[in-house]
Amino acid sequence: MACKTQGVQFNGTKEQEIALKEVIALLRDTKGSLMPIMQKAQEIYGYLPIEVQTMISDETGIPLEKIYGVATFYAQFALQPKGKYQISVCLGTACYVKGSGDIFHKLEEILGITNGECTPDGKFSLDSCRCVGACGLAPVMMVNGEVYGRLSADDVPDILAKYE
Repeated sequence: MACKTQGVQFNGTKEQEIALKEVIALLRDTKGSLMPIMQKAQEIYGYLPIEVQTMISDETGIPLEKIYGVATFYAQFALQPKGKYQISVCLGTACYVKGSGDIFHKLEEILGITNGECTPDGKFSLDSCRCVGACGLAPVMMVNGEVYGRLSADDVPDILAKYE
């Protein structure tokens, strides 16, 4: 998966396009089909770049503005690709008051990316979240769902080293 911090290049395949068109053909005439089509498109591509949104619009006749509005309104949809290792830092109140902001900034510094971005090599993506339900372990970050708690910014390099 190739991704950059800015101007992500779309690398869709013909097979993915065929799979998307099959899904659209199957669902297009079903009432309320936009969300299921978008969910399947994200499963196929891993995210919903403008090129995929445009294909959905062209195939369904739904205005691109509406598709983009849905994609940006619902948190389940990603407009940028995710890295092989998806890092999420809790910035909820309990974690934040115990230093998760410093952890997030350390990750930005080391990885050279910010919230919602992916490293140029496609290895790491970085996101903030509001609560993972592990307040007793605050501050918390996760890598592909693995929880790391009671952290300081000094712990970040060692955690990242596990994924090198």
